[in-house]
Amino acid sequence: MSRDYAFSAASPVGRAIQRRSRMLAVLTAGIASCALALIVSPTSRAEPQTKIRMVLNWKYEGPQGMFFLAADRGYFGAAGLDVSFDQGNGSGAAVPLVANGSYDIAFGDINALVTLAAKKPDEAPVAVAMLYNEPPFVIVVKADSPVHAPKDLEGKTIGAPANDGALKLFPAFCKIAQMDCPAVKFSNMQPNLREPMLMQGQIDGAFGYINTIRFAAKNMGIDPDTRLRFIRYSDYGMNLYSNCIIVSRKLIKEHPEAVRGFLTALFKGINDSIRDPDAAVQAVAKREPLIKVPLEKEKLLATMGREMSDPEIGSIGLGAVDTKRLEKAIGILVDAEQLPFTPKAGQIFDASFLPPLADRPKSMR
Repeated sequence: MSRDYAFSAASPVGRAIQRRSRMLAVLTAGIASCALALIVSPTSRAEPQTKIRMVLNWKYEGPQGMFFLAADRGYFGAAGLDVSFDQGNGSGAAVPLVANGSYDIAFGDINALVTLAAKKPDEAPVAVAMLYNEPPFVIVVKADSPVHAPKDLEGKTIGAPANDGALKLFPAFCKIAQMDCPAVKFSNMQPNLREPMLMQGQIDGAFGYINTIRFAAKNMGIDPDTRLRFIRYSDYGMNLYSNCIIVSRKLIKEHPEAVRGFLTALFKGINDSIRDPDAAVQAVAKREPLIKVPLEKEKLLATMGREMSDPEIGSIGLGAVDTKRLEKAIGILVDAEQLPFTPKAGQIFDASFLPPLADRPKSMR
C-alpha cells in the first residue's frame, strides 16, 4: 500500500527542502552568469596591449587609406596593438622623429634613413617593409619652360619644402647628372605654395614626388599632362627605393612581436585597399572630411600603380627589397654626400618581420 507524504512549509523537513531549492537556484544563476561573462568578457577578445605611435609621411590623403582601413577593420587590435596616427611634414622628416623616440614607427624615406645611419649608426632606426619601390623623385617645370635637361637648371631657382625627399637627394642627382649644383638657387616654401609659385613664375622649377605634384596641380584646376613637365631622377640612373615602414630599435628589442603584428595587420589593409579602394579613401575621409574623395581615390590608384608597382614585386612581393639594388642605392648616397660610413643593406633593412610571401601582393592591381 502506497502512501503520499505532504510536508508543510512550517515543518522541519519542508524548511530544509525550501533551503535546498533556494541554494540550487542561486547556484544555477551563478553558473549561468559565469558562462555569460566568459562569452562577453573583454578578456575573451584580443585587447590592445602595446601602444604604437606612428607618424605618417604627409597630411592625410588617399594613399594613407591603407593604414586607416587596417585600423578601422580591427586588424591592429586583433594583433594586440593600439595604433595612433599623426600627420607628417615630409618623408625625410619622419626618420629623425623615430630616432629620437618621439614615435615608434614612421612611414618615411629610406634614403634619409641611409644618411642618418651613415652618420649615427647606433641611433638610426630600421626599415622593415618597403612600400614605395619605384622612385617618385622629380623636378617639375612648366611645359613651356626652357629647362629640358638637368644642365638647364644651372642659374635657375628651384623651390621645395625644407623636408622634401627630392630636395635632400639633389646633391646625389647633381653628381650623377654631371651638373654644377652650386649654380642652382633654392627657395624654401610651405608645401601648399609649391605649385602656385611655379605657375606664377616665382620659381623656375620645384622638387617633389611626382604624384604629389600631379594631384596638387589637378586640385588647382591645372592639367599636369599639358601644362607641366617632369625631370625624373630615375631617368638618370637613380633607381632608388623610397617610402618604407621604419621602426625604432627600442620597439624591435622590447616588442618584436608588435612589429610583426603591425606588418601583418598593415598588409591585410593593403590587400583590402587593392580590392576596395573606395573603402580605403572613405577611411581617410573619416579622419579628414574636407578631402575631395574622387581626387583622393585617383591619387591612391596612381600611387599603387606607380610608386608601389616596380616589376620586382612580381617575384619578391610588396614589402621586400632587392639587396643588390639597395646596396647600389646606398653607394650612390654615400658617394654623392661624402658620408663618413657605408652602412650594409642589413643594417638598413630587416625583412624578418614581414608576413609570408603568400600574404603580400605581387601586383597592386
